[in-house]
Parts: sequence; C-alpha cells; structure tokens
Amino acid sequence: MNDDFLDEIVGAGSADGARRGTRRDGRKERDRRRRSRRRRTVAALVISLLVLGGVGVGVWQWVLPALGNLGPTQAAPEDYPGPGHGSVEVTIPKGATGAQMGRLLAEQGVVRTATAFSKAFTANPGASGIQPGTYRMLLEMPAADAVTALLDPSNRVQTKVTIPEGFRVDQVVDRLSSITTISTDDIKAAMQDTSATGLPAEADGTYEGWLFPATYTFQPDETATDMIAAMVAKTVSVLDSHDVAPADRERILTMASLVEREAKTSEDRAKVARAIQNRLDIDMKLDIDASVAYGLGISGTQLTKADLAKDTPYNTYLHTGLPPTPIASPGEDSINAVLNPADGPWLFWVTVNPETGETLFAETYPEQQKNIAKLRQWQADHPSSSG
Repeated sequence: MNDDFLDEIVGAGSADGARRGTRRDGRKERDRRRRSRRRRTVAALVISLLVLGGVGVGVWQWVLPALGNLGPTQAAPEDYPGPGHGSVEVTIPKGATGAQMGRLLAEQGVVRTATAFSKAFTANPGASGIQPGTYRMLLEMPAADAVTALLDPSNRVQTKVTIPEGFRVDQVVDRLSSITTISTDDIKAAMQDTSATGLPAEADGTYEGWLFPATYTFQPDETATDMIAAMVAKTVSVLDSHDVAPADRERILTMASLVEREAKTSEDRAKVARAIQNRLDIDMKLDIDASVAYGLGISGTQLTKADLAKDTPYNTYLHTGLPPTPIASPGEDSINAVLNPADGPWLFWVTVNPETGETLFAETYPEQQKNIAKLRQWQADHPSSSG
C-alpha cells in the first residue's frame, strides 16, 4: 500500500469523522437551546405566578376591605348607639329569660338585636332581678341601657289603688273607677259574674265585706274582673290564715265590719268585739248606729233620732242579732279582734272624743249614761265638729 492510498484512506476517514463530529456538535447545540428555552419558560411561569400571587395578596389585603366599606354591603352593627327617643310600652311576662326579653324588645324597636340585649343581660349582675310587668321604654336605646331601665321600678307602668278599712262596696267601686278610669258601670257589670270574681257561695252574691282593704298594684291589661277578684281573693286568704271555716266567714266578716266602724285602735277593737259578743250571748239588741245608717244608705254623721225608728234589716235598735251582711270592708286588725276579743263584762261603749277616737266601755246602763254625758260635753265644746 502506497502512501497516496493511505492518505486517501486517512483523508476519507478524516472527512467522515469531521462530518460525524459536526452532527454531534449540532445535536448538542440544539439540546442546549431546548434546555435554555425550558429554563426561560419555567422562570417566566414562576415569575408570573409570583406576580399573580402578589396581586392576590394585595387584593385580599387592600382591595377587598375597601370594597367592603362601600355602601349597603357593610354589616349592620348589632346595637344602637343611643341615647334613644320616644317611648313604647313593653310587657315582660313572668319567667321570661334574657333571650326572650331580648326578642320582645327587638320586636318593639327598643333594642336593635336580641343578641345585643342578651350580652348586656349577661354582663349585668343584677339582671336576674328584672320583674314581670309592663315597662315604658325608649325606642332605639343601647342594650345595656335597656337592662338598666328594666331594673328601675319607676319605669313600670302600673296603677296603685288603696282601699281604706271601713269602705263600703259603693265606695270601693268609686275609688277603683277614679284611679283606673274604668267606669263604675263596667265594674258593676264585672261583679255580676261572681264565678269569675271568685266570690264564695257563703257571701250569697253580696260583695259587702269581701273587698279587702289594702293597697293593690294593677297592670295596664288587668280588667275590672281581675281587680275585684284580687280583692275577694285577699279576703279569703286572710280568713284562711286565721283558720276561719267557710261556714263562719260571713259571720266573722259581719262582726268585724261592725268593729271596724265602731273603734279606731287595736285595744278598743278587741273590747268592742267582746261587748258585741256579750250582747249576742244574752240576745240583747246591738244598738249600733253605723248599721242603722248603712241600712238607710247614709253616713253615720247624717243619722238622726228619727232614723233610729226606721225599720230596715240593718236597724239593730229594732232587730236582735247581727245585720244580714257586713256593713263595710273590715281590716285584718278588726278580724283578729273578733277572733280574739278582750276579756271583760262590757255591754256598752261610746266614743267620747270623735277626733281622737277615745272610747269608754261600761257594764251597766248607768255607767253608760255617764260616758254619754262626756260625749255631750265634748260636742258642746266643739259645736263645729259635732255634725
């Protein structure tokens, strides 16, 4: 093999190698460019995501809150800022919880939400002392102020009626009407239904003596029936507390009503009760002016000597024994006097000083005449007061 041939072979081999090397280099360059493009693509994607993420954070931190403050989309506060205005009457029922009170007040426009009131109720240690009843409240007031208002008794809408001892039924009806504005006709109509008012059967349909003298508190929604029923119930309660049997109630009330009109002090009531019982025990007429006046429909100050001869079932100068019904509403002191009379032989009594109520007692008629003389002397000394 000559050198030229070797050169040709070598040359040929070198050319093929060069071509193969060139192809390898091209592939490497294309791979390098692809890897570079992928890296740029990934980098661009990462950057895009970072940018988008940053925008999202910004939107979440700044844009959305700003949008939340725009107009009607803002959440309403749960409480009123106060101080409130106008007024409305709200009735809190017996046994109502704080949540129930809150709903009632929210419905009436007193507080904005029941939740606000419930929180204020829980925060106030005295809230459990809220009493049932009707209250006059402001509209749109802070919940904490509403709790405080319900704890203030001066905000309760109620009517107090005081029935004095010794009032007759007609006087009780007039007093009720004048204070509650319920007409006397409506009160009398309510009294026709003795079942609704709870008048016991032993009263025989007559309220005299059964409307207990006391101070009553009535709510705005209470009716005439409710009021009369409360007075009757009080009488029954007092009699029951003294263990008075139903069969004895009317008699005890009748005697107590006489004591109520004849004496002013506890000591004198116990003595008058004894004198009445002493007379009853010997079938002696009671000779009680107040009973005679009641039967004639006049006051005791209007009674004349001629009236003592007028025949009515209540004229104790003409008829022996107790009058047919009580003549007034006796207080508990008079009832207790009848049940626990003083010990003594008295048959007579007379009030010798109408201003102070001083009463003298006697066992015999001559003694009584001397005491009556003292009354006459007082009347002479007080001509303007003797009636």
